[in-house]
Parts: sequence; C-alpha cells; structure tokens
Amino acid sequence: MRIVTWNVNSLKARLPRVTEWIEEVRPEVLCLQETKMADEAFPALHFEELGYTGAHFGQGRWNGVAIISRVGLDDVVANFADGIEPDTEARIITATCAGVRVSSVYVPNGRAVDDPHYEYKLDWLDRLVAHLERDTSPSADVVVTGDFNIAPTDADVFDPGMLDGGTHVTPAERDRLAALADWGLTDLFRGHHAADGLYSWWDYRSGSFHKGHGMRIDLSLGTASVAKRCRWSVVDRNARKGESPSDHAPVIVELSD
Repeated sequence: MRIVTWNVNSLKARLPRVTEWIEEVRPEVLCLQETKMADEAFPALHFEELGYTGAHFGQGRWNGVAIISRVGLDDVVANFADGIEPDTEARIITATCAGVRVSSVYVPNGRAVDDPHYEYKLDWLDRLVAHLERDTSPSADVVVTGDFNIAPTDADVFDPGMLDGGTHVTPAERDRLAALADWGLTDLFRGHHAADGLYSWWDYRSGSFHKGHGMRIDLSLGTASVAKRCRWSVVDRNARKGESPSDHAPVIVELSD
C-alpha cells in the first residue's frame, strides 16, 4: 500500500503532470496540498476514470487539500474534528483508506517570526494534535502527511545558517513536531534514510533544484503500527523535473499488508 503526499502548487495547472504520474506509479492513496481550487472545480470524475475516489476541501485561489484513493475512502472529515475551533482556511482533510486513518495537511507557512501568521501556524499545529486526540488513537493505524512547512532538524536544510532566525526551523515549530511525536507519530521517511541532503522542496529561483539547495518539509508521520509496516520511503525527484513542475516533489511511503 503506497501512500503519497504531494504539494502540487495548483492542481489545475499540474493536472496533466499529476495524471501522468498516477498512471505510472499507481499509488493506493495520494494526498494533495495547495490544490488552489474550490470544491466544485475539483476533478472528481477525472480521478474516477483513473480508478480513484476523491475527497477535497478547497477555497478557490488559495490552499486546498485532497485525498484520492483506490482502496476506499470513508468517514471523511474536512477541517478539524468536531469540538475544535474550525480553521478559516482549507488546510486539513481526513479519511479512512483500507483501514488507515489518513490526514492530508497543509500547515501554514508562518511567513516571519514577527508576523501574526507565525502565531497562527503554531496555534494550527496545536489544533492538529487536538484533532488527532478527538478523531483517532495512537493505537490505530494513522498517517498524517503533507506539507508541514517545517524542517524537522538541521539535517533537513541545505544551509541551516541561511534560515537562522526565520521560519521553518525555529524551536517553537520543531516543538510542535515533538508534540506530534509525543502523541504517537514517527517520521516514516527518517526510519529509512539517515543521510543529509534529502529534500522535498526547492525554490524555483536561482537553480536551487539543480544545486541541491532544498529543504525536507513534506513529511509522512505514522503511528507505531504503521511504522512497523513501512517497508520503504522515497522522494520522487523525477517529478520535480521537466516543464512547469511544482516546487515540491512527491514523498512515497510503502506499507506492507
């Protein structure tokens, strides 16, 4: 069972690329972020023709998250679980796929540490933990995957000094990842890769991709039962190549039956 996360930076703009990739890789579950479309524009019929059922939570020009699955899509929750202050932006959707509770998340960027958006980011991550507490259990098969806009450690940034004092690497952001770990989630990719220099996002500017100047901010986190099933994980760098790619590459985890 392959579960993939991919910030596509506009599904409308990348739909041909996403379609070609799906036909080649055939993941069981694909979590998308930054679809940048309203729910009524989501190409559900297109994905059905490819053999997938889709659920989307969007708001037009900004944000937007989706889960498409060819192994079932049940108990869909758009936004945070009941009892938690709903987000004003479309940044999280959750569904059960073949017994795994999957959340596709697009964590706020934060912009700058002195920007209100940074406090919004921290609060959003606090609500994500509360969502998990209400929606599921660490004893269940759970995957939270998406664009976290956080590099977990300095090993996940090509030059930590360049980001010192900026967002994506602050102690407060990393403390929120630690809170997710305390709840019961582990970094599935890091369970298979100890080396530095493995990134999932590269700036469009200055030839960053070809220079290897990136960050690993697209994460797949799983509970202990999922981690035991995780056979391998990889960043598909080939999907970042070619004409008009997203600035993110898909991150794949494969689970045993």
